[in-house]
Amino acid sequence: QVRLVESGGGLVQAGGSLRLSCAASGSIFRMNAMGWYRQVPGKQRELVATITSGGSTNYADSVKGRSTISRDNAKNTVYLQMSSLKPEDTAVYYCRVTFMNSRYYWGQGTQVTVSS
Repeated sequence: QVRLVESGGGLVQAGGSLRLSCAASGSIFRMNAMGWYRQVPGKQRELVATITSGGSTNYADSVKGRSTISRDNAKNTVYLQMSSLKPEDTAVYYCRVTFMNSRYYWGQGTQVTVSS
């Protein structure tokens, strides 16, 4: 069983910053990539950023230059630091972890709301 606990969402004004955290626990041996995705009602869930166990990162164009993904392997935690937030960043943000066997798990989601 894999458990993902997300935190750090909330309400922020446009131009502000937030840091999301996602801590993984349970059967997390051979965990590989960790990442953040987001979803707004009526739209598909989309990638925000991912980071591999080796530290390679990938960002959506919409957040590139405004967001930084990082991970603490000792704590099995991934972070997403977001700055210069825009109203269009409003969404439910989901943490996802992927294992070496390609199985993946989602967190429960955390709401981020950016007011204009």
